[in-house]
Amino acid sequence: CHCYQLIWEEDRMTAGHVVINEEPRSERRRPWRNVKMPKLPHVEVPHNKCCDWFRKADNIQLLLTVSAVVLGLIIGFFVKTAYPNIDRRTVDLVSFPGELLMNMLKMLIIPLITSSLISGLANLDTKSCGKIGTYALLYYFFTTFMAVILGIILVVAIHPGHPAIKEDRGDTDIASKTSPHTLDAMLDLFRNMFPENIIAACTKQVSSEMINVTVTKTIIEGNKTRVIDVVEELSHARLIDNTNVLGLVIFSIAFGLGIASMGKKGRLMLDFFIIMNEIIMRLVRVIMWYAPIGIVFLIIGKIIGIDDLMSTVRGLGLYMLTVITGLFIHFFVTLMLLYFVICRKNPFAYFRGLFQAFFMALGTGSSSATLPVTFKCLEETLGIDARVTRFVLPIGATVNMDGTALYEAVACIFIAQINELSLSVGQLVTVSITATLAAIGAASVPSAGLVTMVMVLTSVGLPIR
Repeated sequence: CHCYQLIWEEDRMTAGHVVINEEPRSERRRPWRNVKMPKLPHVEVPHNKCCDWFRKADNIQLLLTVSAVVLGLIIGFFVKTAYPNIDRRTVDLVSFPGELLMNMLKMLIIPLITSSLISGLANLDTKSCGKIGTYALLYYFFTTFMAVILGIILVVAIHPGHPAIKEDRGDTDIASKTSPHTLDAMLDLFRNMFPENIIAACTKQVSSEMINVTVTKTIIEGNKTRVIDVVEELSHARLIDNTNVLGLVIFSIAFGLGIASMGKKGRLMLDFFIIMNEIIMRLVRVIMWYAPIGIVFLIIGKIIGIDDLMSTVRGLGLYMLTVITGLFIHFFVTLMLLYFVICRKNPFAYFRGLFQAFFMALGTGSSSATLPVTFKCLEETLGIDARVTRFVLPIGATVNMDGTALYEAVACIFIAQINELSLSVGQLVTVSITATLAAIGAASVPSAGLVTMVMVLTSVGLPIR
């Protein structure tokens, strides 16, 4: 208290006097303010590129997808070697997480195709649509035909087929007795392009089957008339449980062009499909975090589901090597050289952005199931215009089946080789054309080439066995 009183009296005594030192108090307290400090050199701290790479979610998903494929192959071959006789129940249980992944991706196919095609076409003018569509179809047909030619050259040069393979594996009829002829398969292609019910096309597609019908005919011979029963083979179109992707694509193209022709009146409908497409892509981003788990179990289930792995490798090893070599050359030589010639850019830099879609296709074996991931890679990773991708990708997933075309051409000539049948140049040309058309009409589902293989075999008179 005494100290506070002294301070108060000192302030009262000096309150009426003139302050001689008028220098600001801040200057008195900081006499070092005008002292110039030496400049320190600017040191740049190097960024850790590895840590920056892992900060991106897309890179993490890519690493997980690649690891899932490699891990699935290693575990699958190890389990099959250790336990060669695995029952079907165990295979189904192991494949269950992969089945869930396939269901998730297939669930998005119909809304993704319709929304992407309609929104992409409605945002383009008619001239741009015609130009992009023409270039895309020409590219699709050219690459598919090149894949067929490459497959024919390889299978003739390597000659993987030997009659001993047929004797070792038996002579079992694995084809359906009601398989359609080539002409009926071509008619089914056009029937599916224009479905009679667009709602039914989401779950059903047309497939012809040959049936034997007994027909009673009256034959007149001079003055005599007799009735005989004749058995005729007729083509019967039926509906099978499979999404008619080709019909949905054709309908979506027509619907999108209709919206584009309406101008401002169709803006409300266009906004609906744009928002719908964005919602589907967000669901794809969520599913991609589960994809590595599903891919691991999907690959393991495929490998352990093979009845006799070593016998299959010994008997069909050269055939599988022919197909894999053809796919490798087609991808790394034909497609990349075509990209470099047209775009004048590094194809490997472009392919780096498609790694995730590539390994997703390797794990699922379905172009439709990979379609959502392909959209994500092209639009988000590579930054390609969404109007182009939404128009080109759904058509490409349905029409552009280079791998199927190459496989069918190789398999057709391989079957001729194991049956000791030589094909002429004209028959090889027929195989190339038929395999190209069969690949276009094949459904974008796993093992769809087995269905259209009958069309290629019957075109040159080979046995369907």
